[in-house]
Amino acid sequence: MPLSVASRRSRAGHPDALVLDVTSRGPEPWVRFSPFYPHGGIPVPMTPGVTSQSVEGIWQALKVFERADVDRRKLDITTMRDLKRTTRRFGRVLGHRAGLEGTELLPYREARERIYLPSYRWVLEHRLAALVEELRALCRAGEVVLLDYTVNGDVADESRPLSHAALIVQYAEHRWP
Repeated sequence: MPLSVASRRSRAGHPDALVLDVTSRGPEPWVRFSPFYPHGGIPVPMTPGVTSQSVEGIWQALKVFERADVDRRKLDITTMRDLKRTTRRFGRVLGHRAGLEGTELLPYREARERIYLPSYRWVLEHRLAALVEELRALCRAGEVVLLDYTVNGDVADESRPLSHAALIVQYAEHRWP
């Protein structure tokens, strides 16, 4: 399956490929792959009965800083804006809380494994299954490149943000991390 990831900032190197922007700035229907996209009804890991509009809402809601704990309001945002919580405003990140009411703080890699990956996979399986199949069909016809802001597909590589486009490739190719 000729499917790969390229940086949205530098699209060069794939002149014959179908290039799909899967970021929050991408066109319909591909924007729906963005973690910011408000699919709704996404279960919040380790928080029974609570759902979020977006994967990014979950990631940001469970982030704990020196001067701020979880922010449940991030779960309800449907605009794809105002989701990020920054160190400039709240101080150093201490970890991600293991659920809204949890007492355990997860380090970065464990938070990726226990919060981000299950949330994003849920969206791929429950909200984007038809688009994943369409993507697989497009790959059978030729090279497809997914644009993202980062290209890191290694969950263990904490030096760079994780690329959701790389996760799409891994999922579409039946190689989920």
